[in-house]
Amino acid sequence: MAVFISIVSLLVSGGAKGDVAAHCARLSVQSQARERLVTGHGRRVVVIGDSYSVGLGLRDHETSWPSRLPGRVHVYGFSGSGFSAHASSCPHVEYDDRAPHALGGGADLVVVEGGLNDTDQPASAVRAGFRTLIGDLSGRSVLVVGPPPAPLRADGARRVDAVLREECARAGVPYLSMADRIFPYLDDDLHLTSAGHRTFGSIVSAAIDG
Repeated sequence: MAVFISIVSLLVSGGAKGDVAAHCARLSVQSQARERLVTGHGRRVVVIGDSYSVGLGLRDHETSWPSRLPGRVHVYGFSGSGFSAHASSCPHVEYDDRAPHALGGGADLVVVEGGLNDTDQPASAVRAGFRTLIGDLSGRSVLVVGPPPAPLRADGARRVDAVLREECARAGVPYLSMADRIFPYLDDDLHLTSAGHRTFGSIVSAAIDG
């Protein structure tokens, strides 16, 4: 709840105005709703991600891809967010800003998923956000999952994938590329269908088990 309150406070105090404020407040509510949907049993798995982790476009958000993971899965997603500071028009929702809240209850494994919202950002901004985040996650088991080639942002997704691949190698963090995977998408050519979420989650689950 702390993240929701802080974001709304920023909006009201001038962090965003008008339609942007309303948009960000709506995304905050969706983020909090998904956070409350904890699935599975076993070790604590924390997912930090974007609209894919939230399940935007699904009838039942609880069935978004993290529900396929082994363990007791806690999802901290915010639609439109990414590694870079300005991936979203909403203030202070980049991954490194949200990591302390996500890690508040501890984590045996942290899965970081995203990159599709960083496709219009400079590589330097993606690198800077990634490095700050990895610093926040120091000493923890981490898996980074890159962006799939969603038709609407396919070229940009491949550029971000290359940056994340390089940064993970530099940091010694496991990286799961989705760049060559084929998924079914909704009519927006950006978000996954229910079947897409099942496939996406199964791929991540296999990487964890492997």
